[in-house]
Amino acid sequence: MKKIYYKRNLPHYQPAGYTYFVTFRLNGSLPVQIIKQLKDEREKQLKAISGLSNKTFRLNEYRKYQSVYFGKFDKLLDASDYGPTWLKEKEIAQIVKDAIHFYDNKKYDLICYTIMSNHVHQVFTPIVSRDLSRPPEQVDSSLQNNIDMNVDLQFPIVTDILRLIKGSTARECNKILNRSGSFWQHESYDHAVRDYDELQRTVEYVLNNPVKASLCEKWEDWKWSYCNFNYL
Repeated sequence: MKKIYYKRNLPHYQPAGYTYFVTFRLNGSLPVQIIKQLKDEREKQLKAISGLSNKTFRLNEYRKYQSVYFGKFDKLLDASDYGPTWLKEKEIAQIVKDAIHFYDNKKYDLICYTIMSNHVHQVFTPIVSRDLSRPPEQVDSSLQNNIDMNVDLQFPIVTDILRLIKGSTARECNKILNRSGSFWQHESYDHAVRDYDELQRTVEYVLNNPVKASLCEKWEDWKWSYCNFNYL
């Protein structure tokens, strides 16, 4: 059974049955010292939050700080003149776009994405597949009302999905750029969207990223954005 929680440099909580907001960036797109500064600040804040006695208040403060932390991170990426901006090149951006759409209806239901010069925002809901090898009583209770209870489910963890996208695109992009080595930063940001209101806010954030970066006046004008409004 796949883990729903793991930690590398960032904690990742990836339960089944949720929609996810993910961000992945080019390797070397931010200076190492800036990343260290952000992480040191984050550790300090999380330590303070962990000391709060009220569990509900502690969780709310954690969620709020996660949003603040990501906002700082994304603002730096948008304004960065440091590191590679390979995604500005149409041929490179098209490879990433094609890969994102390739896995739609296979690994996830694609809700939206935006491809920027050095990072990608994406929102999707992983598709749960049937696994006849496990009894139905082992199925995640949050999913039981939506499936045929004669079979079990297998959840494709978000990290596995991103590994597929990043792995295939890195190989193709490196060929075009006539380079070798890491194309994407090894770790990505992921967040489980809690409810419909948060989903709406997240989609709006993703689509308006090029607008806020002064790359276009309306999100619809950005060639490297997409949204399936049927999910909204």
